[in-house]
Amino acid sequence: MSIILFILGVLIMVLAVGISIGLHEVGHLVPAKLFKVRVPQYMIGFGKTMWSFKRGETEYGFKAIPLGGYISMIGMYPPAKQKGLVGATDAPALRKSSTGMFQQLADEARSAAAEQLQPGDENRMFYKLPVYKRIIIMLGGPTMNLLLGIIMVGIVTVGFGTPAQTSTVAEVYQCVVPLSQESQRDPAVNNGCKSTDAPGPAYAAGLRPGDTITSFNGEPVEKTAWLELTQAIRSHAGEAVPLTYERDGVAHSTSITPYKTERPVIDADGRAVTNADGTPKTIDVGFIGMGSKVENISQPVSEVLPMVGSQIRSVAGIVLDLPARVFAVGQAAFSDAPRDPNGPVSVVGVGRIAGEISAMDQIGVADKAASLISLIGGLNIALFVFNLIPLLPLDGGHVLGALYESVRRFFAKIFRRPDPGPVDIAKMLPLTYVVAVGMLVMGAVLIYADIVKPVKLFG
Repeated sequence: MSIILFILGVLIMVLAVGISIGLHEVGHLVPAKLFKVRVPQYMIGFGKTMWSFKRGETEYGFKAIPLGGYISMIGMYPPAKQKGLVGATDAPALRKSSTGMFQQLADEARSAAAEQLQPGDENRMFYKLPVYKRIIIMLGGPTMNLLLGIIMVGIVTVGFGTPAQTSTVAEVYQCVVPLSQESQRDPAVNNGCKSTDAPGPAYAAGLRPGDTITSFNGEPVEKTAWLELTQAIRSHAGEAVPLTYERDGVAHSTSITPYKTERPVIDADGRAVTNADGTPKTIDVGFIGMGSKVENISQPVSEVLPMVGSQIRSVAGIVLDLPARVFAVGQAAFSDAPRDPNGPVSVVGVGRIAGEISAMDQIGVADKAASLISLIGGLNIALFVFNLIPLLPLDGGHVLGALYESVRRFFAKIFRRPDPGPVDIAKMLPLTYVVAVGMLVMGAVLIYADIVKPVKLFG
């Protein structure tokens, strides 16, 4: 059964990746057609066409290598300028000679583009569009991924809820164990307690697992205010404080005296603060010896965009030093070094994680669904950020080229110089090929690592 569930999870993610890529290309296709650019092809995948159909002037289909997608638009490359010819940039004329390998690459690209031209295409070419329309077309794909990411994050955040510590007690410790000895104690032996240990204040006050704290020191405690409760407990070391709680629907009151002991320093998000050498910072504070129950709490709609923004910043941080991170992944794949669970993964890794989530017996169907939807949302946010990298052949590279053209024409107008014409991105093909090869190499490294040393999120 676990194998079937694993395969199901992988298939769900494969379908999600395909839909995400397909909708990304729809984000380019729709504005291109609205702006009257002729689009000969809309394809999912690369390589040999496996299946297609034609509707209107566009062929829609699937190709053999499902690692991306594209739409082809007429007039992506402007024709080469021919010195001495007025208006030469308005005709699909090509140079008949080449000054080198790079120029030959550009000429071949223009030649291939010119072969697609048909009568009536003169005013339907991409490069002739105003800059803002070209930017809208190129940003359409990433924007579609961003919208999908927002929807997925919204479904999880508002519908399923996000894990949060609550004021419900999950466990109560019978004694206070010094922080330095916690790792040495066996909880199966006398509950991890020694006769010399101080009794746990929560246990002594009558608190038991399942109780819900309702107030501390006269202040009400909200359901998700565990962190605030912890801070209040820490600040009342050695003081007898009134506390109320609810058990099986019945209200109870007691008095509790937090024990002053060494505990980790925690930040505003409830995470332990570490020293420069990685060891936890500690401080003597109040401690009562109980743990919080973690529950999925539905968040308001207003929390969706901040959470998406946080994910975008996280992905952007990875993208900014992607080559170094991929190199580290490669080192881990070819050595005994551990792999960073927060590092980049390929589509193979994403599929494997989805399979592991689906096959887990420890979590329910709702939690599995929430995790898979969250994974799909994260995938689309990653696609959004990655495609904005200002390098060809990515969408961000085309946007940068259009912006450069706008700036160049602006200054030409200011200084009353001739219109420099459209930016010839065909001249950037050598760099484009270098970037494309680099992306293929990084993708291959990640795929290999995801096969031989996959990220294990669940131990």
